Amino acid sequence: TIAPYQVMLVSLATQRSPEVAEAADRIYQDLRNAGIEVLYDDRDERAGVKFNDADLLGIPIRLTVGGKGLANGIVERKLRRTGESGEIALDSLVAGVQELIAGEEAVVRALLKEEKLN
Repeated sequence: TIAPYQVMLVSLATQRSPEVAEAADRIYQDLRNAGIEVLYDDRDERAGVKFNDADLLGIPIRLTVGGKGLANGIVERKLRRTGESGEIALDSLVAGVQELIAGEEAVVRALLKEEKLN
């Protein structure tokens, strides 16, 4: 992709919830260890500010770690290109993110190929 990172990891309520902060730190390390280029936003800012910054940076996949999702064993995800959102189970997070990246890269390759043909 053209974006500087493949994934934006947003941690919500980090200052108020050590559990969320610890889980987000673990997720960040797991993704990095899998070779995924991740930008980790653990600032003490409102969710909207963090989401807006992720969109401005053009990072294709946004993962959101919050208390409610963790309690349900999931991380929220959003694709920048389509706006499609959903969930990924924590126990298959790395594989799920790798699948999303592969899908987004395939779309970009197809668009580039189509552009060359025109």
